[in-house]
Amino acid sequence: MERNLRKERIGIVTSDKMDKSVVVTVERRVMHPKYGKFVKRSSKFMAHDEKQEAHIGDTVRIMETRPISKNKCWRVVEVVERAK
Repeated sequence: MERNLRKERIGIVTSDKMDKSVVVTVERRVMHPKYGKFVKRSSKFMAHDEKQEAHIGDTVRIMETRPISKNKCWRVVEVVERAK
């Protein structure tokens, strides 16, 4: 049996103060309907980080998963780039 394709996002960790959790901010560029200019829109996701390897400023890849808690249904797949 084949699993459904899960959504993946790449974003920057904005908080790692929780135990085994991080807040990831994902930015996207959307064209303004009237003025045609690209505007930055951001979404925040709470992601499960089992090994606690992601820290503030890191770029991470997160993947959709089953609900882990009330507002946590993403998990950290890998740390793409460490904060400098």
